[in-house]
Amino acid sequence: GKRARFIADMTEAVDVGVFTLADPYRIVIDLPEVRFDIPADAVPEGRGLLSAFRFGLLSPGKSRIVLDVTTPVKVDKSFVLAPTPGQPARLVIDVVPTTRAAFLEAGRAYRESQSLAAAAERDRSLVQTSRPPTGRIAVVLDPGHGGIDNGAKGANGGVEKDVTLAFSKILGEALEKTGLYDIYYTRTDDSFVGLGDRVAFARNHNADLLISIHANSFWGKSIRGATIYTVSDGASDAMAEEIARSENQSDVLAGVDIPEEDSDDVRDILLDLTRRETRNFGVVFARNLIKELKVSTRMFKVPHQRAAFKVLEAPDVPSAMIELGFMSNSQDEKLLLSREWQAKTADSVVRAIAAYFEKKLAQGNAPQ
Repeated sequence: GKRARFIADMTEAVDVGVFTLADPYRIVIDLPEVRFDIPADAVPEGRGLLSAFRFGLLSPGKSRIVLDVTTPVKVDKSFVLAPTPGQPARLVIDVVPTTRAAFLEAGRAYRESQSLAAAAERDRSLVQTSRPPTGRIAVVLDPGHGGIDNGAKGANGGVEKDVTLAFSKILGEALEKTGLYDIYYTRTDDSFVGLGDRVAFARNHNADLLISIHANSFWGKSIRGATIYTVSDGASDAMAEEIARSENQSDVLAGVDIPEEDSDDVRDILLDLTRRETRNFGVVFARNLIKELKVSTRMFKVPHQRAAFKVLEAPDVPSAMIELGFMSNSQDEKLLLSREWQAKTADSVVRAIAAYFEKKLAQGNAPQ
């Protein structure tokens, strides 16, 4: 517990940036885009000051390693050794315990040292629109997790971030074929996108609907079926609260500094009225989803759940999350990895979207 060292062998020396983030305590190591040749079952367990670590692509051109630490620490040394004959290049991070005040000060000093341009970029790499608005209904598909954030791990090796991306692409293609929608994706590859950036992406595209795609995981291995979530300040039950807490950890896991909420924004009365109407539309869409999905796939015993999901919090974009099934259940995982099942389920979602907008138009609520 007096000192800890993290070592990573590399094929060549690269420049790295090292900084700290609090609550929870983390050390973040930024590198140029690299390929991590580490089998999932070969990742060593943490010990001492270092409790765990994660790695992956953060955005095109940038990879990241996040070290979880058990207590406030100071980065005593950080360096990269060049390769020598018979010896690979080596990244070395040495840490020692420090006070919380010193830990927070080090993080603040690092942030202040960054240029305004870098701060504004905030490591985001949102997929830009490939065409101008056409007047069609704008639907944003949000494949959950990505890059350094793997999401849930399956009972037989499946990874949530891969399932969500594959399903989103199949769903997007099916929607495109109707000719009724402009489809935008928060990510189209294995890169990380922050929760706030996903919400901002939908708002910046004037989305008429945001659908966040996920796959569940729970300690009860027998639990299975699809679930539809809508946003609420309180959770439907303890399980919904636990799942929301897990999904909301995405930014923390990826080593993203989470900004404080804008309290003036939260207090705005007009915004609150808009938020309420938007949430009601989300619930209507959720009911359509359940009606269509129960024909093509197994649903969780209580198929509509509510919780405080950050990714569903756009005040002016009706949003819902589809948890396609439980990665923790081997039968569900098999379905989630099946292209035939994905296509059949995507067709059900297409029908639910069509029914939702038909009803909105009939009631005089035209898309934006």
